[in-house]
Amino acid sequence: MEILLAIVVASAVLFFGALISMGNERQKRAIDGLREQIVLWAMQDLKVKREHLVRNVQVADPLAWLNKTASKAYGHELRLQVSEVLDTDKSLICLSEDGNMRIVFSPLSPQDLRRMKQSNRNRLTQFAGHNPLLSLPRNAETYELSVLNGNDFFDLEMGLVWQALAGHRLDSLNRIWMYVIS
Repeated sequence: MEILLAIVVASAVLFFGALISMGNERQKRAIDGLREQIVLWAMQDLKVKREHLVRNVQVADPLAWLNKTASKAYGHELRLQVSEVLDTDKSLICLSEDGNMRIVFSPLSPQDLRRMKQSNRNRLTQFAGHNPLLSLPRNAETYELSVLNGNDFFDLEMGLVWQALAGHRLDSLNRIWMYVIS
């Protein structure tokens, strides 16, 4: 009799444990679904707020904006002045105020530059003196400017800055590279 009672109690404990486990799993799926819905809602809410603010994005002083963003990435004040704009090479060349540093801004990444150098080595070597991107020294410091180290509207503001300083628009400026030549 005691063995039968022990078996019934053990079975009941296992049965209720299984029921609780199934209930917990169901609640976990419901909570995961709720969390996913909240994330989707938050992303949509940010998109709506950003779209509302996009209409108001303006850059009053493009050079000051570029100085602020570049200085933030570099680590100290640069005080840049636009020296030259190369439309065909997609480059904006700036000099520091004291003239000791030359900084080239370009949407072309270091990997893109390496590919360009390797694929067109013979044709580009004759123009390398004119193209600052192809004649970058190996020790040139490279910084990536993007939303991560810029601001929330970096992509929109950079497009406006590039148009104001370079005189033409570039397609999708989500990030731009800054090459520092000392």
